Amino acid sequence: MSVSTIDRYDIGESYEWNYQHGPDSTPHVEVPDVPGHWTFCGLPVASPLGMPAGPLLNSRWILHYAALGFDVLTYKTVRSCFRASYDPPNLLPVAPTVLTGEGAELTAAASGDTWAISFGMPSRDPSEWRPDVERVRRGLRARQILSVSVVASPQTGWTMSQLADDFAQCALWAADAGAQVVEANLSCPNVCTKEADLYLSPAAAGEIASTIRARLPREIPLAMKIGLFQTEQQAAAVLRALAPLATAVSSTNSITATVRNRFGGLKRGIGGAATTARCLSELVMLSRLASGLELIGVGGVMNTRDVRDRLAAGAENVHLATAPMLDPLIGLRIRRELSL
Repeated sequence: MSVSTIDRYDIGESYEWNYQHGPDSTPHVEVPDVPGHWTFCGLPVASPLGMPAGPLLNSRWILHYAALGFDVLTYKTVRSCFRASYDPPNLLPVAPTVLTGEGAELTAAASGDTWAISFGMPSRDPSEWRPDVERVRRGLRARQILSVSVVASPQTGWTMSQLADDFAQCALWAADAGAQVVEANLSCPNVCTKEADLYLSPAAAGEIASTIRARLPREIPLAMKIGLFQTEQQAAAVLRALAPLATAVSSTNSITATVRNRFGGLKRGIGGAATTARCLSELVMLSRLASGLELIGVGGVMNTRDVRDRLAAGAENVHLATAPMLDPLIGLRIRRELSL
């Protein structure tokens, strides 16, 4: 089977187009075993390979990649109400070789393995995403895990308590629909409202985690999605707030930068190969601090070496986004190489 015969996200089209034109069927391929004993948030899983929320728009996309060697599938972030995506381009190739910190200014490119990400955390209405989550759960195989990413949709004048309650409502709906893990998304570089950088506040992160944990059934693990920290002290404070309440943290969302003459001058998250070194260094730092929390390695994972590096740095699981969107068969290749 060649890459050309496998469905993939079309970055030349809109989020809505890709949502509506997901794969019609799942591939029938041999999935190599990965030696070892693997878990995700304490649940048995067939491999350490997963995908974060970004590429997995709905059940059609999730079941597609579940058949291609990924065993932890994260349903793209959902809300308690409909939220439209930003206008295209939603994924734009950019030209840096290495991106090590925030504040860079990048240039758009015709193609490449580093992308500017501009969705704005869209969501279908709960009446649509809840039954779709149920379809995913029914379609996954044994030792595959469905994680559902949730976020609040703050309204003008909301208190932090109201925002946390909205997170918890989405989390409960996700669990009722079949989520085996719930991920609370505390980090989005493309949203200008209150939910964008909650992970930077220990008090906010702790209140959200506490409220979700109180509402979520005890058997459902809670993961928290975080972004880059400005200092090690800040990271330590946030992890201390989360450790009694969450099972895992997922790092790192992306690196924020400006793309020249695009997106109205607003910063966007950058993902892919240019972020590999920075995201790995962040994971290494977190592994020194995250006592009692499992780590999910995300960001700039492009090949088997990157997977091994994340596992060696302390990640329990490693999630790929840009790489499988470029090459949907990469999960199968990584599995074969991990078995050698």
